[in-house]
Amino acid sequence: MEKTGEERREEAMKYVNFEGVDFLRGACTEETLRLVRDEFQVMDSDTFVVTYPKSGTVWMMEILSLVHKHGDPSWCHAVPIWNRVPWCETCIGLEVLRHYMPPRLITSHLSIQLFPKSFFGSKAKIIYVLRDPKDVVTSFYYYSKIHGMFKDPESFPQFLDNFLQGNVPYGSWFDHVCGWMKMKGQSNFFFITYEELLQDLRGSVVRICDFLGQELDEAAIDSVVENATFKTMKDNKMANFSQVSEDIIHHSKGRFMRKGISGDWKNNFTMAQSERFNRVYQEKMKDLGTKFPWDTDC
Repeated sequence: MEKTGEERREEAMKYVNFEGVDFLRGACTEETLRLVRDEFQVMDSDTFVVTYPKSGTVWMMEILSLVHKHGDPSWCHAVPIWNRVPWCETCIGLEVLRHYMPPRLITSHLSIQLFPKSFFGSKAKIIYVLRDPKDVVTSFYYYSKIHGMFKDPESFPQFLDNFLQGNVPYGSWFDHVCGWMKMKGQSNFFFITYEELLQDLRGSVVRICDFLGQELDEAAIDSVVENATFKTMKDNKMANFSQVSEDIIHHSKGRFMRKGISGDWKNNFTMAQSERFNRVYQEKMKDLGTKFPWDTDC
């Protein structure tokens, strides 16, 4: 059923645009986004999880929480994940960080040009998580349908069009990835894919610990892996977002942690949509010089 003019006006008001990128009005303000970029003071001991949405953000947040506590899951079972690893660009996250004693774990969906400027003169570390963009589109679409702060995507074809044009919250996936991957080779930048985490979680945790300079014994690493599986996180109310109120996430319409798999895009894309996506992907990514696990499908 076609939306009324009033419904369309309400949808349009859901986003705030900052420097050409849309953000959720209920989570961010233009003032906060400018403050984070220009004035937020990054500490040398900070560790950031940086992602484009629906790329394994919460998974990495949980892994870092467990590594931070040397495998002890008590913190993960007692404190909501958004308070353990807060989003710096959100009003609530920024307030949490005001009282967060170092070393801090911080999350961000910001593209590189909107990231805190103070980071680039610091020794702080970034773990950048990427995911097959076709799976990102699919997960983002279903998430938008249950999240009250997002505009209703109406249909998958429409959402796919918007995604390819960068007309979705947090902007273009292609710009986000190409921007951050310019950091490749820097000693304080580590990138890993969702697919690598799925294929070898334990090996990935070891690599992450090495990057962070965290020495965990075998038992601690085993505990990190055990408590960071999709099943364990899905059952952890401090990680599965079941604590978020119904007016923000409509739990009756679907679960925040949906499938936790790779390749679900094949259940949603038509062949024509996949071929169109591939053409855009190849054009946008041709100069990146980095190979990803999904390149054979794109």
